[in-house]
Amino acid sequence: MPGLLEGVRVLDLTHYIAGPYCTKLMAALGADVVKIERPGEGDGVRWLGPFSSSQTKIPPSSPLRKGKRAPEDGAWFLYLNTAKQSLSLDMKSAEGRRVVLELAAKADILVENFAPGGMDALGLSYTQLKQANPALVVTSISNFGLTGPYRDWKASELNLYAIGGLMNITGEPEQEPLREGMPLAQLGAGQNAFAASMAALMHAEETGEGQQIDVAIAEYATNILENALMQFSYSGQEYSRVGNRGYGRAAWGIYPCGDGHVGIIAGPDHRWPEVAKIMEREELADPRFTSRAGRLEYADEVDAYMLPWLIDNKKVDIFKAGQESGLGFSFVATMKDILEMEQLLDRDYFVEIDHPVAGKLQYPGAPIMPEAGVDAWVFDRAPLLGEHSAHALKSWLGYSEDAISSLAGQGVIEVGQNG
Repeated sequence: MPGLLEGVRVLDLTHYIAGPYCTKLMAALGADVVKIERPGEGDGVRWLGPFSSSQTKIPPSSPLRKGKRAPEDGAWFLYLNTAKQSLSLDMKSAEGRRVVLELAAKADILVENFAPGGMDALGLSYTQLKQANPALVVTSISNFGLTGPYRDWKASELNLYAIGGLMNITGEPEQEPLREGMPLAQLGAGQNAFAASMAALMHAEETGEGQQIDVAIAEYATNILENALMQFSYSGQEYSRVGNRGYGRAAWGIYPCGDGHVGIIAGPDHRWPEVAKIMEREELADPRFTSRAGRLEYADEVDAYMLPWLIDNKKVDIFKAGQESGLGFSFVATMKDILEMEQLLDRDYFVEIDHPVAGKLQYPGAPIMPEAGVDAWVFDRAPLLGEHSAHALKSWLGYSEDAISSLAGQGVIEVGQNG
C-alpha cells in the first residue's frame, strides 16, 4: 500500500549504518528510494553478519572479499534497506557520473554519507548537483561534519560514542567508561538526518529552493547528553557514572532476579510503603527509607533487604507486581522476550518479511503507530544487489532496453536478478 511519502523520489548514495537508516525511514513511509551500490561488492554492510547461511563476518580489508559477489543475507543489510530498490552502478566512471546527475535531476532528496570531499572527488559536489536540480535537498552525513579541524578524521562507533560525551557518563562508578551495545550514535544521526530532510523537503516544495544539510554523527551524541552538559555549564561539576544504581540511591536501578534482571524505580516517595508490601519485608518500611535522601544514605542496607525477594521471583512477575501497585518497575528483556512480549503482539508490532535468500524473518514494525485506517508504512524486503537496475533507469529516466544493455555492456551498471 502507498505510504505518506508516496511520490517522493530519494536517491540513496549511502552505505553502512547512519545513512541507510535515514533512507530506510523514507522508504518505509512510501518514498521511491533508489539505492546506488557498487557492482559486485554492493554496500559494505552487506558483508557484515550474522548471515542466514552461517557465513562469518568478512572485514573490508580481507582478501576473502576480492572477486567474490556480496552476500545477500547479512542481517544488518536486510534490516537497514527494507523497501528500497538497488541500482548497481559504477559512479567512478564518466558514464556512471552522468547517470547519477540525471537521477539527481529527477530526485527530491539525495542522501549521502561519503567522507567529506568524497562527493567532490566523484564530480558530484553540491554545486554540480544544484545545477542539475535547484530544488534538490542534499543530506550529507559524516563523522564530524563538513567543516572544522576534525572534518577529515576517521571514526567508528566506539570513537563517535566516546568523543560525543556519552561514554563518559556510561558505566559503573570508579570503573572505566563503557559504550552502548548497539551503534546508538549512528542510528540516532540517521534519525536526525531524516527529520532534517523532511523539513528541507517542505521548504523546497514551498519555495522551489533546495539546500544541503550537514549532519555530524558525533554531534548527535552530544545532543542527547541529558542534563550532563547543562550541569557542567551551570556548576562546573562533571556528571559522574552511576552504573546500575541510578543516582547512587537504592531501589532505583537494575537488580538481579530469579531469571535475569529487573528495573526497580521506587518513586514517588509516598509510594514507598508499597515496596515493603510487595516484597513482604517489614524492614523496608523503616522510616529511615521513606525519602530519597534516606535511601541514598542507607542504600546498601535497602538493597540487602530487597535482594532475597528479587532472587526468589521471576522478572515478568516482579514487573507486573510493581506496575499493579503504581510503581515504575520494569525488566531487562532478552530478544526472545521481545518477540514474545504480549504488549507488542497485541499491537501487531512485528512484521514478517520473506526474502528470497534469507527466508521469512520477523522485523521490527513501524516506529510510530498510525491512526486506525491510515496506511502510513510500507513493508517490503531488502533488495538483491542490482535487482532494480533496469527498472530504476526506466521508471526515473525513461531509458530504453538498448540504452540499458549498452550501459551493462560497458560495465557501468550491473543488472542483477529480476533487474
